[in-house]
Amino acid sequence: MACRWYKLCPLRKFEKQGKLSKKWENEYCKTESNWKNCKRYQMEEKSIYHPDNMTPDGIIDKRLI
Repeated sequence: MACRWYKLCPLRKFEKQGKLSKKWENEYCKTESNWKNCKRYQMEEKSIYHPDNMTPDGIIDKRLI
C-alpha cells in the first residue's frame, strides 16, 4: 500500500520532469513502514505547511521549482 498522499504529492511531478530520482518513491512512498518516516507525510498529517520542493528526508532542494 502506498502513502495516502502519494497521488497528490508534488514529488511525482518532479519525477516525471526528470528533476528528481525515483529513489525517493522507492524508499519512502510504497510501504507503510517507510512512508511514516517521510517528513512530508508527517507534516501533512499535522496540517503543517511544507514547500513542494522538500524531499522526504526534510531537505529543501532548491533545484526543484
